[in-house]
Amino acid sequence: MPAYKLDNGKWSASFYYRLPDGTLKQKFKRGFETEDDALRYENEFRTRAENPCSFPFSAFVDVYLADVKPRIRWTTYDTKRLSIEKWIKPYFKEKLLGDIEPVDVLHWQGWLDEQRLKNGNPLSPTYVRKLNSDLASLLNHAERNYGLKPNPMKKVAKTGKTRSGEMQIWSKDEFNSFLDAICDKAKSYYAFDLLFWTGIREGELLALTPADFDFENRTLTIDKSLARKDGEAIVGPPKTKKSYRKIAMSEFLCEEIREYIELILKIGPDERIFEGMTKSFLCNEMDRGCRLSGVKRIRVHDLRHSHVSMLIHMGFSVVAIAERMGHETTDITFRYAHLLPNSQGVMADALNEAKSAKKVG
Repeated sequence: MPAYKLDNGKWSASFYYRLPDGTLKQKFKRGFETEDDALRYENEFRTRAENPCSFPFSAFVDVYLADVKPRIRWTTYDTKRLSIEKWIKPYFKEKLLGDIEPVDVLHWQGWLDEQRLKNGNPLSPTYVRKLNSDLASLLNHAERNYGLKPNPMKKVAKTGKTRSGEMQIWSKDEFNSFLDAICDKAKSYYAFDLLFWTGIREGELLALTPADFDFENRTLTIDKSLARKDGEAIVGPPKTKKSYRKIAMSEFLCEEIREYIELILKIGPDERIFEGMTKSFLCNEMDRGCRLSGVKRIRVHDLRHSHVSMLIHMGFSVVAIAERMGHETTDITFRYAHLLPNSQGVMADALNEAKSAKKVG
């Protein structure tokens, strides 16, 4: 089918193609600068779709990444791209897509087990699991959209772990010891204070502005997150739709953050209160504070787990905690099930009382 010129001057390609199993599908893509670009895309796409098995794996990686890029957050895309380029593409690059067998996947899994990071440590079980999922997503995409059959990943069990080991958290006393150790740097002190007492994510913290705080009503609005791309700080939407939320702040925390913002001279309502701070800086400060205080080393993200743990032990409901954290209720239940009180015994006792209760009248 011909290419079409759009009202904005760009060109689009709209055409039908047939998968190897005979299925007829339609493809539409816009945004080409010239008609030749649109027609070239159609020809290349037809070649890929109608002969997927003869496509080099390394070339299909580029196709897959281009296909998924518009549908996922750019931070997710960058993470996926870097993982595939480093740990998947180099291993399979010499093979044709259709030549990859289940045994090749097994050998790749074994190869991952042998790899070492710069510090000499092996890849973590959770990262290995993520890489397995990345390869599965790529091959599933080839099967679903380009007719790849059979899909070798479907006959191989994923390796690694979906969750890391025992969750690391701090008690209030451990956090206070840590905070005392870094009080010489005001920006660090208030940043970690917010992380522990609100449970917000690092990216959410780094994107905060004075306008996000309503000290009169003691609330904090989370509607953005900061990430870095090629060294540049970019403020975008938060992680998920659930991440848009208002967090109630304690009175003491309101006073502390109000004092901190007053310390920052000439800051506008929409300027970041932790301007210049990075996740690497937070990580280095975590190292410094743990070394000086002697408390066990946890990740910065574990402060979020510590906040949830504290709320659970205070007796708050899973629904209320999920709303505060910007999570689904099922996520809280699954991740923190080991911390939740076991209500089965209470239920059994209540049923016993109901059974033995005498009728009135």
